Amino acid sequence: MKRILVVDDDKDILNILKLVLNMNGFDVMVTPNGEEALAKSVSYSPQLVLLDVFLSGTDGRDICNILKNNPSTKDIPVVMFSAHSNMQDILQDCNADDFIAKPFDIAALVEKINLHLETQS
Repeated sequence: MKRILVVDDDKDILNILKLVLNMNGFDVMVTPNGEEALAKSVSYSPQLVLLDVFLSGTDGRDICNILKNNPSTKDIPVVMFSAHSNMQDILQDCNADDFIAKPFDIAALVEKINLHLETQS
């Protein structure tokens, strides 16, 4: 089962994504905390990180940059998500692998996740 780490400071979004992604056959770990996401990205060994851009505390772009600059996590695909509309700037700021805008269609999100997991294999 493919492991996905979801990071968002909105607990409702975390609960919904965990439920929906579990129903689509993924093993999902969630955290509302950016610093905790860094530790879990090593201990949980996710095959993909779904990361909100704007987190309280540490910014999602900073988390993404740390993941992409760490030799043990640099190859994990990171899909950023946000209501912010300037996707190109966000992707450039943090070397994320992809972006999906909030509110997102669940089917489109699952398709994007599967695409990254297939290309990773």
